[in-house]
Amino acid sequence: MKDIPLSEITLRKYEKPANLEKRELIRKICLSLGLLQLGDSRDIIVDILMALVDANKNKEEITSDEINTRVEEIRKKYSLETKGLAESNIRRQLKRLRDKMIVDKSENKYYLNEHSSLKEIFKNNIEKFIIPQTIERVKEYLDELDKE
Repeated sequence: MKDIPLSEITLRKYEKPANLEKRELIRKICLSLGLLQLGDSRDIIVDILMALVDANKNKEEITSDEINTRVEEIRKKYSLETKGLAESNIRRQLKRLRDKMIVDKSENKYYLNEHSSLKEIFKNNIEKFIIPQTIERVKEYLDELDKE
């Protein structure tokens, strides 16, 4: 048996959102979904997700180069360092979002899963799909322990 998880989910609960700027709101979503760790100074994933959320308003599908350009604009707008804008890092973060079933890719263009809202993606892909399967597997391990 391997110690490599088939899937993994991290969920965190924070205070209720109130009067948050859009970037801070998306940052809390990233923290809540385990896409970003507490105190992580490398938060480029926040801006990537923000660019994809903005593109989703018009059902746009955008390349990694377009994402890079939009992320750079977002980071300048919020007076943030532009570290982490290497193409390899953007692609790595996009792969993380794809692995979490938040982002889809078609013909080298990225977009939110099925052009849905983040709320719908969470409900359909994480809440209804990943969480129940993960809980069920934990229960199987607990049942196996009880057999001893």
